[in-house]
Amino acid sequence: MIKKILIANRGEIALRIIRACKELGISTVAVYSQPDVDSLHVQLADEAVCIGPAPSSGSYLKIDRIISAAEVCDVDAIHPGYGFLAENAHFAEVCASANIKFIGPPVSAIKMMGDKNSARDAARRAGVPISPGSEGIVESESEALKIARHIGFPVMIKAVAGGGGRGMRIARNDGSLVQGFHQARMEAEKAFGNGAVYIEKFIENPRHIEFQMFGDMHGRVVHLGERDCSIQRRNQKIIEECPSPMMRPELRAKMGAASVKLCESVGYYNAGTIEYLVDDAGNFYFMEMNTRIQVEHPVTEEVYGCDLVKQQIQVAAGEHLSDYVVHAKPRLHSIECRVNAEDPEKNFQPSPGLIEAYYAPGGRGIRIDSHAYAGYPIPPHYDSMISKIIATASTREAAINRMNRALGEYLIVGVKTTIPLQRAIMRDVDFRQGRYHTGFMERFLEQGVPELRG
Repeated sequence: MIKKILIANRGEIALRIIRACKELGISTVAVYSQPDVDSLHVQLADEAVCIGPAPSSGSYLKIDRIISAAEVCDVDAIHPGYGFLAENAHFAEVCASANIKFIGPPVSAIKMMGDKNSARDAARRAGVPISPGSEGIVESESEALKIARHIGFPVMIKAVAGGGGRGMRIARNDGSLVQGFHQARMEAEKAFGNGAVYIEKFIENPRHIEFQMFGDMHGRVVHLGERDCSIQRRNQKIIEECPSPMMRPELRAKMGAASVKLCESVGYYNAGTIEYLVDDAGNFYFMEMNTRIQVEHPVTEEVYGCDLVKQQIQVAAGEHLSDYVVHAKPRLHSIECRVNAEDPEKNFQPSPGLIEAYYAPGGRGIRIDSHAYAGYPIPPHYDSMISKIIATASTREAAINRMNRALGEYLIVGVKTTIPLQRAIMRDVDFRQGRYHTGFMERFLEQGVPELRG
């Protein structure tokens, strides 16, 4: 039985986990960096421990300090959230050595699926389609050129340990390949401490579709449908929805079966997400697997009527998958907008600072996952996302209209946010009709957005 959990994260996901724990009757311990002392997750946890200064390298990424806090507070388990140490196999191993449950998949799965090169190998062995590319890590620019010329431009250079759009470059010719190869390696080394990259065929303007997976320690694996994450800028997701407007029942069944087979083949349990690129003909290609809960998990929760974070905790405690997850069926449509403290007028420059006034929208079908409040100082040291607004309704059109209404009510004074951009997207004809792909935002911003000038 799990009685006390330390949350090794910050912001809205830390708050999300604390709320799930409270509903399960589990005590919580928050860890925080010095500038996060006034964060909501610190205020709402049962206990809180400061683990270091502002830089994440000195706090949220400090395994020894997190484990020390866990031992001092005598916790049974650690939930890593997403980002930071969530997909760090060494952290999971250290938790096990300290006799603390890691709320996530087994270390073997984190190692295999967290490395994009070995993940592609696993997908290939499981019979899941993958895009053409290098057989493994590409060591030199001459090797990169040879591979790119063989599979044909354009190609994508991707960090083996990457995530969040970092360590990725598109190359359309020899010159951009050489430049992108070195840039991707340097960026990956700085972001992940691992500069290894591989190359795969770049599929022009695909849909970015991900499947929510869940397994238990007893061999049961299920999927809870797909999310469409194609609205993104520089490989950073902006809007996600469930189900995808392009999805057909037969394609969902085919992709879902492939996803389950892949998870079963690597002995996967707990929450995970398998990401695919899907072309206009309905061909799908494995891209990567995220061995953790995703930022956009709320849209799946709203459509399938389940609590994925509670289920994570229950599975980590050794329980079987709940019937409400195993037999969950899609029943609604849900859209999530990420609200970032950024200035779209200035090339999405981060906008940290004090939130002078804050009013969150409400009403039927609106969910706000946020750690923001009036008087909260947004620190400049971390990701700029301060809120997620989720609109759910019986149809996609109704969900879009509900989201547009809620965005109009959302008041955040003192910092710039992406709310005007989100409202503009909700009104876009192509988006409303479901005609979009990963190149949507580039086209959308090139046309100019009147709302950003208002």
